[in-house]
Amino acid sequence: MAMDASEISKTTAIVACTSMTLLYVAILYTPTFLLRLPPPDSIQTFMIRRFICAAVSSVASLLLCAYILPVRKWEASSLLGVYGIRLDHIWQAVIIPLSLTSLMYAGSLVLKSLLLLDSWRDQWNHGDQLSRDSVKDIAPLTEELVFRACMIPLLLCGGLTTYTAVFLCPIFFSLAHLNHLLDTLHHRSLLQASIVVGFQLGYTVIFGWYASFLFVRTGHLTAPIIAHMFCNFMGLPVIYSQRTGLITVASIAGLLGFVWLLFPFTYPYLYNYEIDSCECWHRYCTWQ
Repeated sequence: MAMDASEISKTTAIVACTSMTLLYVAILYTPTFLLRLPPPDSIQTFMIRRFICAAVSSVASLLLCAYILPVRKWEASSLLGVYGIRLDHIWQAVIIPLSLTSLMYAGSLVLKSLLLLDSWRDQWNHGDQLSRDSVKDIAPLTEELVFRACMIPLLLCGGLTTYTAVFLCPIFFSLAHLNHLLDTLHHRSLLQASIVVGFQLGYTVIFGWYASFLFVRTGHLTAPIIAHMFCNFMGLPVIYSQRTGLITVASIAGLLGFVWLLFPFTYPYLYNYEIDSCECWHRYCTWQ
């Protein structure tokens, strides 16, 4: 990933990240308020519109970053490398982060296994559920492209330290979910909606820290995408259940294992044959 030695300004990086966040949210309402399209007649139509809008926003963010970042050679391989889009070490970027992330869900996995032993409940016969789950599986791709692949290189090249970039990037990610407050207000009071959305924002910030950490440590966009998809599928981790104490034991053991293996499983040399000397991008060298 060849870049010029000169960095972009910190103000440019922050303004660009803020603009991408606003665009990611605002474009979701384009079909209704700008294009004046009729309300979607089904949940499938609604979800398809959301995905198209998110895809357009992602492409716009990628182009904006390509224009701002100090890339020396305007080649596809150079740009894709900056965004963490790589084919080398692809299996490591899939299996290792997935194994690490699953440790946080040890209790949930035990509970699901016990439920499957009792009965197999087929939830794929409902079209609306299928549509929601299909888009939920695709959403991590657009979100990680914008809030990790685009923003983290900008923040690092803007002169922010690795720790600051990993801490700040999820703030933009959580702010992009504030639009859920309007959706929640249709069904709950302002206080109830604020509590629900506040909890969701807290969860997105915590996950955002983890996803940003994965991206910076591995230099591979596949790692946070896989973790994002797995977390979306699993939902919130189950820590306690009245069914059996085995779930609590598994949750605690999984959490301890996650903390113990967090740095070894994200060791940069597991995902790169060599670490480039680019000062503004590969600052995760200091985390080895």
